[in-house]
Amino acid sequence: MSGLHTAWFEGFHSQQFEVDGQRLFARLGGRPADDTGAPVLLLLHGFPQTHAMWHRVALRLAPHFRLVIPDLRGYGDSDKPPGLPDHANYSKRVMAADLVGLMAALGHRRYNVCGHDRGARVAHRMALDHPERVDRLCVIDVVPTLTMYERTDMAFASAYYHWFHLIQSAPLPERMIGGNATYYLHAKLGGWGADGLDHVEPPALLDYERCFCNAAGIHAACEDYRAAASIDLVHDRMSRSAGQKVQAPLQVLWGERGVVHRLFDPIADWQAVCEGPVTGLAMPAGHFIPEEQPEACALALSRFFLGEC
Repeated sequence: MSGLHTAWFEGFHSQQFEVDGQRLFARLGGRPADDTGAPVLLLLHGFPQTHAMWHRVALRLAPHFRLVIPDLRGYGDSDKPPGLPDHANYSKRVMAADLVGLMAALGHRRYNVCGHDRGARVAHRMALDHPERVDRLCVIDVVPTLTMYERTDMAFASAYYHWFHLIQSAPLPERMIGGNATYYLHAKLGGWGADGLDHVEPPALLDYERCFCNAAGIHAACEDYRAAASIDLVHDRMSRSAGQKVQAPLQVLWGERGVVHRLFDPIADWQAVCEGPVTGLAMPAGHFIPEEQPEACALALSRFFLGEC
């Protein structure tokens, strides 16, 4: 299916959902809704992106799955509420609950989940808090948040400096990024081994610029990271102390030019927090694997979620 040339998200439709007082945007497509035997796959994006990052992968997965592709709370066309003092409304627990509510509204009780970057962290918490919902789980170019913070050294802090910049008290990072938000956005999208912006489709880049380069989008992204460095770590430590692990089979994909490949051991790091089997592989990419290697990424996801590996 290489070289797909279609209209933007051809065959998909978009919809706004109200979930516990929050408005969530999602694209829906793939196998028909009346195909009750089709596997359901929830695709979650990362920072500083929107659901648009999945376009080329989604077109390749559409013949095999019923696809739900939302914008996370704080991103895209989903609501971007002001952060609370403890950042709890941007915790991965709350963001995961958003998506469980979204899937319930669509009539999906059990489904597959794949997340890239921040979306993978939301997916991880979903698998812990709602194991009865997650059939299979794939995480892309991350290891667990607590693991990454506990192993912070000069190499990691230098490569992922934004983890420590975005968590500073408001409005310092918001004001700094807001001075030239488009430049900042492009620098993030072209970094972490991605080697420029050639991998980003023009309509996706416009979506990222429209949704991130404003005060609400920048603040929401900062709140996502502030939560990750505070309340999320509380939740993660509680889960580990209780011996709570991911029950679903897990696949991890990571880029061989990325920070995760250089500084961590993805298979071992995920196996440490999983009860079930962990499989995966490094791909010839930087951090943005679904956009840098859409065909290979779609193939790996299809094989895993269809139970072929």
